[in-house]
Amino acid sequence: MSVAHAVGHPHPASGPDGEAVASPYPVYYVPEPSRFTRFFLGLYERSPRWGAPAAIAVCFAGGASLVWAIDPTSSSADYVSTCIVKMTTGLDCPGCGGTRAFYYLMQGNVPEAARHHVMAVFAAPFLVWLYVAWSVKHIWGKQIPVPRVTTKAIGIYLAAWFVFMVVRNLPFAPFTSLYV
Repeated sequence: MSVAHAVGHPHPASGPDGEAVASPYPVYYVPEPSRFTRFFLGLYERSPRWGAPAAIAVCFAGGASLVWAIDPTSSSADYVSTCIVKMTTGLDCPGCGGTRAFYYLMQGNVPEAARHHVMAVFAAPFLVWLYVAWSVKHIWGKQIPVPRVTTKAIGIYLAAWFVFMVVRNLPFAPFTSLYV
């Protein structure tokens, strides 16, 4: 064990006569970081606190610019979907309509965005709020109020999303109006 060090129970167990016995706790050996890992850890340590929030904002702006430029709402009659679920089953997948909903949200057309994917429109303000709260805490160290997202709340949201996915694929009225 040259440069690696053991992580586990700090004191060896001793038997009734005082001699050391095998520890009942697992011992983990943590290797030294590789050169690749040390390089990126060094970048992380030297980066400004606003670097990660800015990188996420730049990536989001790039994705939003792409969606704005391609206009996913203007498809011709011979349009072929690139969604593997749609191509193989003919059904709308759980995320189907999300890009179009995002496009309409960028234009401020909330009713049309909700028609394409109501679950994404519902989640959007919470995601923005959580990003802003994380950024403020990461950059300035200040805590702003955030919604308490519990595992129960996430489970309810995912269950509602699943019900929405099933209902929007039902082939009879009034559910055919949800087809995108």
